[in-house]
Amino acid sequence: MLLIHDGKAAADAPVLRTGGVPRVPDGFVWPVCRECHGPMQFLVHLPLPFGVVAVFFCQNDPGMCDDWNATAGGNAAFLFSGKLSPAAAPAEGETHLGAVTALRLHPESTPTDEPVLGRLGGEPDWLQDDETPVCSSCSALMAFTAELEEGDDFAASANFGGGGRGYVFSCRPCGEAAFLWQC
Repeated sequence: MLLIHDGKAAADAPVLRTGGVPRVPDGFVWPVCRECHGPMQFLVHLPLPFGVVAVFFCQNDPGMCDDWNATAGGNAAFLFSGKLSPAAAPAEGETHLGAVTALRLHPESTPTDEPVLGRLGGEPDWLQDDETPVCSSCSALMAFTAELEEGDDFAASANFGGGGRGYVFSCRPCGEAAFLWQC
Protein backbone atom coordinates (compact mmCIF):
# COMPACT_ATOMS: atom_id res chain seq x y z
CA MET A 1 0.00 0.00 0.00
CA LEU A 2 1.25 3.46 -0.87
CA LEU A 3 1.42 6.19 1.76
CA ILE A 4 -0.27 9.24 0.24
CA HIS A 5 -0.20 12.83 1.50
CA ASP A 6 -3.55 13.44 3.22
CA GLY A 7 -3.29 17.02 4.46
CA LYS A 8 -2.51 18.22 7.95
CA ALA A 9 -2.92 16.26 11.16
CA ALA A 10 -2.89 17.10 14.84
CA ALA A 11 0.56 16.78 16.37
CA ASP A 12 -0.52 13.87 18.59
CA ALA A 13 -3.15 12.21 16.36
CA PRO A 14 -3.21 8.39 16.57
CA VAL A 15 -3.15 8.15 12.75
CA LEU A 16 -0.54 7.43 10.07
CA ARG A 17 1.50 10.64 9.97
CA THR A 18 4.89 12.28 9.76
CA GLY A 19 5.91 14.85 12.34
CA GLY A 20 4.32 15.94 15.57
CA VAL A 21 5.03 13.90 18.68
CA PRO A 22 5.01 10.14 19.13
CA ARG A 23 2.35 8.30 21.08
CA VAL A 24 4.27 6.24 23.64
CA PRO A 25 3.79 4.01 26.70
CA ASP A 26 4.28 5.32 30.24
CA GLY A 27 7.95 5.63 31.19
CA PHE A 28 9.14 6.40 27.64
CA VAL A 29 12.39 8.36 27.50
CA TRP A 30 12.98 10.49 24.40
CA PRO A 31 15.94 9.00 22.48
CA VAL A 32 19.25 10.84 22.19
CA CYS A 33 21.91 10.43 19.54
CA ARG A 34 24.77 8.17 20.63
CA GLU A 35 27.24 10.46 18.81
CA CYS A 36 26.26 14.07 19.63
CA HIS A 37 24.08 13.24 22.68
CA GLY A 38 21.34 15.58 21.47
CA PRO A 39 17.66 14.60 21.41
CA MET A 40 16.53 13.04 18.13
CA GLN A 41 13.91 14.36 15.75
CA PHE A 42 10.61 12.47 15.65
CA LEU A 43 9.92 11.41 12.07
CA VAL A 44 6.92 9.11 11.66
CA HIS A 45 4.04 7.49 13.56
CA LEU A 46 2.98 4.19 11.94
CA PRO A 47 -0.05 2.49 13.55
CA LEU A 48 -0.09 -1.13 12.37
CA PRO A 49 -2.30 -4.12 13.21
CA PHE A 50 0.38 -5.43 15.61
CA GLY A 51 1.42 -2.15 17.28
CA VAL A 52 2.72 1.33 16.57
CA VAL A 53 6.16 2.04 15.13
CA ALA A 54 7.75 5.38 16.02
CA VAL A 55 10.90 6.48 14.16
CA PHE A 56 13.46 9.08 15.22
CA PHE A 57 16.75 10.28 13.74
CA CYS A 58 19.39 12.83 14.66
CA GLN A 59 19.12 16.21 12.96
CA ASN A 60 21.05 18.29 15.50
CA ASP A 61 23.97 18.74 13.11
CA PRO A 62 22.82 17.09 9.84
CA GLY A 63 25.46 14.96 8.17
CA MET A 64 27.70 14.75 11.21
CA CYS A 65 26.07 11.79 13.03
CA ASP A 66 25.52 8.37 11.48
CA ASP A 67 21.74 8.80 11.27
CA TRP A 68 21.53 6.60 8.14
CA ASN A 69 22.87 3.47 9.83
CA ALA A 70 20.45 1.12 11.62
CA THR A 71 22.89 0.37 14.47
CA ALA A 72 25.28 3.34 14.81
CA GLY A 73 23.08 5.24 17.29
CA GLY A 74 22.07 8.22 15.13
CA ASN A 75 18.51 6.96 14.80
CA ALA A 76 16.00 4.94 16.80
CA ALA A 77 12.83 3.02 16.04
CA PHE A 78 10.40 1.57 18.55
CA LEU A 79 7.53 -0.89 18.33
CA PHE A 80 4.92 -0.03 20.94
CA SER A 81 1.74 -1.79 21.99
CA GLY A 82 -0.87 -1.22 24.66
CA LYS A 83 -2.05 2.11 26.00
CA LEU A 84 -0.17 5.01 24.39
CA SER A 85 -0.30 8.74 25.02
CA PRO A 86 1.49 11.75 23.50
CA ALA A 87 5.13 12.14 24.53
CA ALA A 88 6.56 15.38 25.86
CA ALA A 89 9.36 16.50 23.56
CA PRO A 90 12.57 17.93 25.02
CA ALA A 91 12.75 21.73 24.97
CA GLU A 92 16.20 21.73 23.32
CA GLY A 93 17.43 20.19 20.06
CA GLU A 94 15.95 19.46 16.64
CA THR A 95 13.06 17.29 17.84
CA HIS A 96 10.26 18.15 15.36
CA LEU A 97 9.70 18.24 11.61
CA GLY A 98 8.45 21.64 10.43
CA ALA A 99 4.89 20.38 9.88
CA VAL A 100 2.64 17.42 10.63
CA THR A 101 1.38 15.50 7.59
CA ALA A 102 -1.42 12.94 7.67
CA LEU A 103 -0.91 9.86 5.50
CA ARG A 104 -3.53 7.61 3.99
CA LEU A 105 -3.22 4.22 2.35
CA HIS A 106 -3.68 3.82 -1.41
CA PRO A 107 -3.39 0.53 -3.34
CA GLU A 108 -0.10 0.28 -5.26
CA SER A 109 -1.95 -1.26 -8.18
CA THR A 110 -4.11 1.85 -8.66
CA PRO A 111 -2.46 4.88 -10.31
CA THR A 112 -2.45 8.15 -8.40
CA ASP A 113 -1.29 11.67 -9.18
CA GLU A 114 -1.18 12.58 -5.48
CA PRO A 115 2.14 12.98 -3.63
CA VAL A 116 3.43 9.55 -2.57
CA LEU A 117 5.34 9.73 0.71
CA GLY A 118 6.18 6.05 1.03
CA ARG A 119 4.91 2.51 1.09
CA LEU A 120 3.62 0.17 3.77
CA GLY A 121 4.51 -3.52 3.45
CA GLY A 122 5.78 -5.43 0.46
CA GLU A 123 9.50 -5.57 -0.22
CA PRO A 124 12.07 -2.77 0.15
CA ASP A 125 13.08 -0.96 -3.03
CA TRP A 126 16.73 -0.47 -2.11
CA LEU A 127 18.60 2.49 -3.57
CA GLN A 128 21.88 0.75 -2.73
CA ASP A 129 22.60 -2.76 -1.44
CA ASP A 130 20.26 -4.72 0.81
CA GLU A 131 20.81 -3.61 4.42
CA THR A 132 18.05 -5.56 6.15
CA PRO A 133 18.81 -5.29 9.88
CA VAL A 134 19.11 -8.21 12.27
CA CYS A 135 17.01 -8.19 15.44
CA SER A 136 19.24 -7.54 18.44
CA SER A 137 17.17 -9.94 20.58
CA CYS A 138 16.71 -13.04 18.41
CA SER A 139 19.34 -12.46 15.66
CA ALA A 140 16.76 -13.07 12.88
CA LEU A 141 16.43 -10.75 9.89
CA MET A 142 13.80 -8.13 10.66
CA ALA A 143 10.62 -7.88 8.56
CA PHE A 144 10.25 -4.97 6.16
CA THR A 145 7.54 -2.66 7.47
CA ALA A 146 7.59 0.63 5.53
CA GLU A 147 9.51 2.74 3.08
CA LEU A 148 9.60 6.53 3.44
CA GLU A 149 10.26 9.18 0.81
CA GLU A 150 11.81 12.52 1.77
CA GLY A 151 8.65 14.38 0.75
CA ASP A 152 8.10 17.35 -1.52
CA ASP A 153 7.30 19.99 1.13
CA PHE A 154 10.46 21.38 2.72
CA ALA A 155 8.70 22.07 6.06
CA ALA A 156 7.44 18.50 6.38
CA SER A 157 10.18 16.53 4.63
CA ALA A 158 12.82 14.28 6.14
CA ASN A 159 16.50 14.85 5.45
CA PHE A 160 17.61 11.63 3.75
CA GLY A 161 20.65 13.19 2.09
CA GLY A 162 18.79 14.73 -0.86
CA GLY A 163 16.66 12.24 -2.80
CA GLY A 164 17.12 9.44 -0.29
CA ARG A 165 14.69 6.92 1.09
CA GLY A 166 14.06 5.62 4.62
CA TYR A 167 13.40 1.98 5.52
CA VAL A 168 11.54 0.77 8.61
CA PHE A 169 11.78 -2.82 9.86
CA SER A 170 10.29 -4.70 12.78
CA CYS A 171 10.54 -7.98 14.67
CA ARG A 172 7.03 -8.65 15.95
CA PRO A 173 7.94 -11.57 18.25
CA CYS A 174 10.60 -9.50 20.03
CA GLY A 175 8.74 -6.17 19.91
CA GLU A 176 11.66 -4.38 18.27
CA ALA A 177 12.00 -2.01 15.30
CA ALA A 178 14.87 -0.54 13.28
CA PHE A 179 15.34 2.30 10.82
CA LEU A 180 17.95 3.24 8.21
CA TRP A 181 18.10 5.36 5.08
CA GLN A 182 19.97 5.38 1.80
CA CYS A 183 20.55 7.91 -0.97
